Amino acid sequence: MKFTDTAEIYVKAGRGGNGALSFRREKFVPKGGPDGGDGGKGGDVVIEAVGGIVTLADFEYDRRFQAGHAGHGGGALRSGKDGDDLTIHVPCGTLIRETGSPEILADLTEPGQRFIAAHGGKGGRGNSHFASSSRRAPKFAEKGDPGEERALSLELKLIADVGLAGFPNAGKSSILSAISGAKPKVAGYPFTTLTPNLGVLAVDDAQVVIADLPGLIEGAHEGKGLGLQFLRHVERTRIILHVIDLSQPDPVATFRALMTEFHEYGAGLDTRPGIIIGNKIDVPGTDSNSQALREEAERLSLPYMAVSALFGTNIPELIRAIADLVRKTPATTPQVSALPVIELPARKARPSREPVKIIRQSDGSFRVEHANFEKSVARINFEHEDALQKFAGLLKALSVEEALEAAGAREGDKVYIGEAEFDFEPGTAG
Repeated sequence: MKFTDTAEIYVKAGRGGNGALSFRREKFVPKGGPDGGDGGKGGDVVIEAVGGIVTLADFEYDRRFQAGHAGHGGGALRSGKDGDDLTIHVPCGTLIRETGSPEILADLTEPGQRFIAAHGGKGGRGNSHFASSSRRAPKFAEKGDPGEERALSLELKLIADVGLAGFPNAGKSSILSAISGAKPKVAGYPFTTLTPNLGVLAVDDAQVVIADLPGLIEGAHEGKGLGLQFLRHVERTRIILHVIDLSQPDPVATFRALMTEFHEYGAGLDTRPGIIIGNKIDVPGTDSNSQALREEAERLSLPYMAVSALFGTNIPELIRAIADLVRKTPATTPQVSALPVIELPARKARPSREPVKIIRQSDGSFRVEHANFEKSVARINFEHEDALQKFAGLLKALSVEEALEAAGAREGDKVYIGEAEFDFEPGTAG
């Protein structure tokens, strides 16, 4: 399976259904009242974290997602059917951002956590809503709102209790194999581990998830090699096992270079609890290197273990030390929670007192900008008989004609309100 830890997707929620224009047609009731029902709500696009998925590879080719559109209202006050929600499954540990923005919208760390990535459009109201003492037979109904749409960036940060960190060929995969049930592919050349391997260490009643992460090189914090891909996964771990190859000429310098990469990357990696592991004590002549690394560990008040992953030397002691340190170290907390949110009762929106904004465009046309006004105009179904009367009422309520004339608009000029286009005719609003 290909390991992919970033993805770009586009999501679009369903459109709300149109309200119905309908009148009661009953025997002996020649002029029945309005009975148009409301349109249904468009389907939401929901992103949900699930267990059993460890990569974002599914989004490499399947990147566009559309929820279901709602049904239209009908006569006899029949409401339209709501659109079907669309649920997208991602691995636990997935961060969600708006593409191009650093702000985290959601951090899905546990199975079952859900984030509504795009809300379905509200259904339009049927003409039964617009009956009044002065308008007994309203001949218009609203169109449904379009669903939200947005481009999102997904970023996976593996969730593990323990991260194995070290430069290439330090023996991290061999240690993972020795202390857990994992069977990673191991070979004797640099950059062996190109994708994370996960193992589970069972000690007493505890299970510890260990991640052998891709080996990094100096300059990793600047994105060299697999650097940033590696370091983002270390962020989630409770403790870090610093695996150092004792057969190299200067293991202390190697360890310090590793810590420099953590410090430069940030996120508190250089102060994360951990154990320094000197590996390959089976290689002749490593005693002095092991002692030098032990002294460095003592200077930093970090525990030190000298082991041989190949022959299993001191591996049982290492397992116990890992389990003890994990028990003492609390799990890292996500920056943003995405647990289900309790919806508060909807409050009736108050009409905005903000004036409309008129923009004269390069081709001589005019654009009217006002969020609430644009939304109200978008809901008007101009195919209905009384739609222009409804439109005129909106123009008058916000003094749109006066604003257009003040901006220099003349009869016949093109005016745009959202996606609606019309020719300016002073006096339309009455």
